Amino acid sequence: MDVFASLLDGFAVALRPENLLFAFIGSVVGTAVGVLPGIGPIAGIAILLPLTFKLDATGAIIMLSAIYYGAMYGGTITAVLMNVPGEGASAVTCIDGYRMARNGRAGAALAIAAIGSFIGGTVATIVLVFAAPPLAKVALNFGPPEFFALMVLGLVLLVTFSGEKVLLGLLSALLGMALAIPGVDFVEGTPRLTFGILELSDGLGFVPVIMGLYGIGEVLHGLESKEAPTIEEAGIGSGMLTAEELKASAAPIARGTVLGIFLGLIPGIGTILPTLASYALEKKASRHPERFGHGAIEGVAGPETTNNAYANGALIPLFTLGVPASPTIAVLLGAFMMNGLQPGPFLFRDKPDFVWGVIASLYIGNLILLVLNLPLVGLWVRLLKVPHSILFSLILAFTLLGAFVTSNSLFDIGVLIAFGVIGYVFKKLDIPIAPMAFTLILGPLTENSLRQALSMSGGELSILFRGYTSTGLLILAVIALAYPMITALRNRAH
Repeated sequence: MDVFASLLDGFAVALRPENLLFAFIGSVVGTAVGVLPGIGPIAGIAILLPLTFKLDATGAIIMLSAIYYGAMYGGTITAVLMNVPGEGASAVTCIDGYRMARNGRAGAALAIAAIGSFIGGTVATIVLVFAAPPLAKVALNFGPPEFFALMVLGLVLLVTFSGEKVLLGLLSALLGMALAIPGVDFVEGTPRLTFGILELSDGLGFVPVIMGLYGIGEVLHGLESKEAPTIEEAGIGSGMLTAEELKASAAPIARGTVLGIFLGLIPGIGTILPTLASYALEKKASRHPERFGHGAIEGVAGPETTNNAYANGALIPLFTLGVPASPTIAVLLGAFMMNGLQPGPFLFRDKPDFVWGVIASLYIGNLILLVLNLPLVGLWVRLLKVPHSILFSLILAFTLLGAFVTSNSLFDIGVLIAFGVIGYVFKKLDIPIAPMAFTLILGPLTENSLRQALSMSGGELSILFRGYTSTGLLILAVIALAYPMITALRNRAH
């Protein structure tokens, strides 16, 4: 009953007019961010962070969360209509979604994506409601060694899920960790690697860094593409699903919901792997796998449901443990900290109105997305027709203004431009950017946990192996890091 009472209190917060407005704005902006190819939720949240500085913490996080899961659905529109994923998680949807559009069933593909996204997101939020309080109680027993081990496991999983580029992912992660070092040592209180630069005394601001890597970097990369993809508009106006299509989609939606929530609990998974896993699962479970790749509606329903179930499920470790499951959630964690909030078990105890207000807003946001996106598909199609030169100019101007507003410092403008160039170079060299962004935010938290643990033990590293939890997590981290390297060496040997 405590959970229901807390959730009702949360709805009282989420249904305030100003918070409803923030959820609506976030859903609309998030969908637009997802629709625009190459931008994605990380860049969207990073670019719009400065807008939330004058808001209260609850309104700011409600809006940024809505941008996050709104972008997850928005990417589907370009995947279906243009065969271009608006963000990485929608890449799998291109396979059958675009084929359905070519067959005149674009409306049906977008409709089942919206329905699946709504179901997956809503069920994941229900799981969050019931799973968060007990997990938060368990997390209260975590000490610095356990938190350090958990952070290390999350970082390692992120690197190992960089596909075949494990070493490049590791290099990117180490660079992000190094970038987190400059500033004032939190134990000694003395400047560290600031090189006499006053602006570095607070460290590199993660807002200009992230805005540079994802905002400026994506703009520079996007300017290279001069061809405008064709938009398959046939069948957009008719979103009516046949009884046969609804029946075929029921099991994929159910499986996608469970798979997305489960993968959302694992730190470092990222947004692409869940949709790939769902597509593979549906193809294997199908009695007619040969239909996949030729417009099978299951190939849209499963991954799209998994996508949004993962997006909402990934908030469970963030709220309960303070550990982000993906780079996008890591940026959201940064937004929490900018508002003076540290996600984790103490948040439920110290800020219950905030926590439950944000959780309740997830229900409202999913409903807003369902109501908005089906009737407004035509609007998003018109947005796709706006010349990229205009869009990219606006994004560039907004990022420069946002970086300056953050701290009223020209130094941050320089940081933004420098990391924009780095992001562009990384894109050209095919080096993963996500590990750098992830470790830039998590680096200080990991270091703090380690140094607190060592202070407790008088410098003895054995404290990291004092309990089954920290020992088990560190062993898993070693296995996760070693396995792909051993596999790669074995494949080269053969």
